[in-house]
Amino acid sequence: MSPTHSPLRGVVVAFAAYAVFAFSDASIKILHGAIPSYQVAFIGSIFGLVVLPVIKAQDDSWLDIVQTSNRILWALRFVCGAIGAIASIIAFTKLPMAEAFSLLFLLPSFVTILSVIFLKEDVRWQRWMAVVVGFIGVLIVLRPGFRELSAGHLAAAIGGLSAAISIVILRAMGPAEKRISLYGAGLVGTLIVSGLLMLSDIAVPTPREWLFMASYGILGAIGNVLLMTAARFAPANLVAPPQYSQMIWAIVFGYLIFDDTIDLPMAAGIVLIICSGLLTLARERKRGTPLPAAVVSVDNQAPVSATAELAQASFDGVGHPAE
Repeated sequence: MSPTHSPLRGVVVAFAAYAVFAFSDASIKILHGAIPSYQVAFIGSIFGLVVLPVIKAQDDSWLDIVQTSNRILWALRFVCGAIGAIASIIAFTKLPMAEAFSLLFLLPSFVTILSVIFLKEDVRWQRWMAVVVGFIGVLIVLRPGFRELSAGHLAAAIGGLSAAISIVILRAMGPAEKRISLYGAGLVGTLIVSGLLMLSDIAVPTPREWLFMASYGILGAIGNVLLMTAARFAPANLVAPPQYSQMIWAIVFGYLIFDDTIDLPMAAGIVLIICSGLLTLARERKRGTPLPAAVVSVDNQAPVSATAELAQASFDGVGHPAE
């Protein structure tokens, strides 16, 4: 078996990537909002720059980061990258990790709805049932009218929707668009938007806060590299499902570090949301539909995860054709 086609190895690497992303998200929560979200997003995107040499193919130029075949869609990914980065940081700051993930895991449902509206995709009743199950799960988790909803819940929903828009744009642009351009749109967007926002309120981090911001950014970059590696070893329909292992990490971190609790209704809602996502992935695999990208943190890492499904049809980071 060739080194570029090893499904088992790809799945193992995918699990490792999502574990690293979970540790990155925990670093955000440990900050407890001491640093403004847009400042954390800016610093995270700075560390995201280290992934560029891995994404850049031999025939790419550095100017390809900002060049595109469709400027309008590229600009929309630019905006969604910034919004998703800041929104996800707010969500992980204000919500228990498991609750934040449960809302972010609505990404496949959002992708289904947006694909029907904008790409005129033919969606059968099975995928609509998966969407309905997912939203029922969210209602059970949130229990509107029975518990107070916060800005964190809204931020998580906005983060998931922003990532879904980015993925639909990816499908619309097609595999001809260079990966470095797709990644550059989200990265440059986060750098510029969060950089401008932080000018009005720059916090001076303590050494401990620098440590966890560096952990957030560096682990996010490592997770991206691992996820792209997994996509070279295995098809996207095998790389995507391990994303739900992040919920296990979220529950463990919540219990051991953040004193989070999960009651029975919330656990039931989380199970429904995960089942909804897995059903969507299973249906799209059966029909040969391009899969929605794996949920990472829906932040500066999201553009890379969104390109994972293109890895089989493009070049890897050192310019070798993927098989």
